[in-house]
Amino acid sequence: MKIKFLGGASEVGRSGILVEDDKTMLFDYGIKVEDPTEYPLSAGEIDACFVSHAHLDHSGYSPSIYHDGFPETYATSPTMKLAELLIEDSIKIHRRKHEHQRIYRSELQTLMNRYVPCDYGKKYAFGEYEVSMYDAGHICGSAITLVEKYHSGKRLVYTGDFKIERQLLEGGAEVVQSDVLILESTYAGKDHPNRELMMERFIEEVKEVVDNGGIALLPVFAVGRSQEMLAMMNKYGLINRTYIDGMAKAATEIVEMFPEYVKNQELLQGAINKAMWVENPRNRSSALSGGSVILTTSGMLNGGPVLDYITKLNRHSKIFLTGYQVEGTNGHKLMNGLPLDIDGRKYRVKTPFAVYDFSAHAGKTDLHRYVKESNPQTVVCVHGSAENTALLAEELKLEGFDARSPKVGEEIDLGVF
Repeated sequence: MKIKFLGGASEVGRSGILVEDDKTMLFDYGIKVEDPTEYPLSAGEIDACFVSHAHLDHSGYSPSIYHDGFPETYATSPTMKLAELLIEDSIKIHRRKHEHQRIYRSELQTLMNRYVPCDYGKKYAFGEYEVSMYDAGHICGSAITLVEKYHSGKRLVYTGDFKIERQLLEGGAEVVQSDVLILESTYAGKDHPNRELMMERFIEEVKEVVDNGGIALLPVFAVGRSQEMLAMMNKYGLINRTYIDGMAKAATEIVEMFPEYVKNQELLQGAINKAMWVENPRNRSSALSGGSVILTTSGMLNGGPVLDYITKLNRHSKIFLTGYQVEGTNGHKLMNGLPLDIDGRKYRVKTPFAVYDFSAHAGKTDLHRYVKESNPQTVVCVHGSAENTALLAEELKLEGFDARSPKVGEEIDLGVF
């Protein structure tokens, strides 16, 4: 068995891991959403692709596998419906920017027609292997993938992005036994703050802004964070003052279609029923009248309705960043006191802001816990900065594991699997 790293190794973004054995298997095939977009290395001809979840850094380049062939794609149904939404939007953005087209709607349609919808815990035959997916606890439909070889019983596990700690709408990742474990390492260098205490502090601050007639602007990722924040507003009695706009609305409507993948469906459904959905400019004007919470995309302030809202906030308002802000994005600029790029112009934000770590990734302690309980012979640390993947690999070596932290383009030969 050989593992080649096409992207997402010693970096975050454009995940793509090629496994060559009796069959050639691709685990995720994403893009790095930067300017310009970065793509993984070519996968060539493959037999199957396994998509862990819908976020573009994992799914965004998956339609391209149908350039030259017709492999099977395995994923949960919510993953593919949400990925379709995000990839469609990505195609539109590329066209608007007149960037070189590398993904086509025809290939996306082929992907949607050919994928194998996987249920958690169910086994699917694939050549000499048995494939099964388990809840990753990251976002709706996210999956940890197990590929088990019939004649040897060897087990390869790819975590994708995962979180063991429960969120409002996610029940937490399942630990899957492995011989080879390909592990995300995003937060290998730190743990997240206590979620319950942070949530209480966050809600207290949001309520203070709203009660003072201001606007609590929550830039959110369309898939995952927007649904979690919507549920949070319902849980703490702010839902009747909450507006939802942009792609967050469309993504929430898709999640609503899959109640079996939501831990606390009643909380989310109640939020969906009570929140105010921005359908037209009049709704947007109402949202800006004050005493409101606005959930809208994009989460890193790089596009979407949030940029329009930012320029129209009243003096009692506050911006709440609840997700990771990649260097170079408007969100990262805001955090560092730099002007934002809005419609080709520099805009200096005077509205105060706060940052809360509501990450949907495992922190350092849970990464180590997952490895210990999965009990692999070999651990491959991916999806993290070069510093974090190397750190995690070195720490795991000290614990007795054969741990690696490869770079893009490298290959690991595991011998007979």
